[in-house]
Amino acid sequence: MALSGFLFLSWRIFELLITIPIVGMLAWFVHQYVRANQLTPEYILILFIISTLALAWIVFTLIAYLRARHDALFVAVIDLGFVGAFIGAVVVMRFVAKQNCSNLNAGVTTSGSYFNYNVNKTCAMLKASFALAIIDILAFAVTFFLALLVHRNHRNDGGVVVKREYRSSGSQHRRRSGSREVRGSRDYARPRSSGGGGRSHYSSSRRQNYYV
Repeated sequence: MALSGFLFLSWRIFELLITIPIVGMLAWFVHQYVRANQLTPEYILILFIISTLALAWIVFTLIAYLRARHDALFVAVIDLGFVGAFIGAVVVMRFVAKQNCSNLNAGVTTSGSYFNYNVNKTCAMLKASFALAIIDILAFAVTFFLALLVHRNHRNDGGVVVKREYRSSGSQHRRRSGSREVRGSRDYARPRSSGGGGRSHYSSSRRQNYYV
C-alpha cells in the first residue's frame, strides 16, 4: 500500500470518529422535536442530513477501499462536495458560537462559601456539533487531496502494466510471423522437388524405350 493510501485510510477513520458524535447528538434533537410534534429547526436539520450522508459515505469508502482506489478521482469530487456542504451548514449554524452554555455562581453565606456551576445541555450539544462540523470541513479537505494522490499513483502503476503487456504481445507477434515465414518457405520448396522428380522419371522412361 502506498503512503497516500495509508494516509487516506487514517484520515477516513478520523472522520468516522468525528462524524458519529455529530449524528448522535443531532439525532437526539430531531427525536425530541418529533416527539413534541414540532418541526425541527433548519439549522439542526441541515447539519443532521449532511452529517448522516457523510457518515454513510465514510463507511462505504472504508469497506470498499479497493474499489474506491480505482475510482479515486470520483471519491475526491464527492469529498470536495462534502467540504462545501459542511461549510454551508456551519454558516447557517454560526450563531451558536456566540452562545454561553455555562453559568457559574459563587458566594458566601453564614454557613460558608458556595459554588454553583450549571451547564445548559441543549446549548452545549449544539456548540459541540458546530465545532465538530468545522473539524469535518478540514478533514474532508485533507482526504480530497489524498484521494487525488491515490488517483495519480494508481494511474502510474496502471501505465507500467500496460507497457509490459504491449511488449509481450509484440514479441509473440514476431514469433508467430517468423513461424509463418518458415512454413511458407518449406511449402514453397516442396513443389520444386516434386516437379524435378517427375521430369527425371519421364526422361528415364524415354531412354528405356529408345534402347529397346
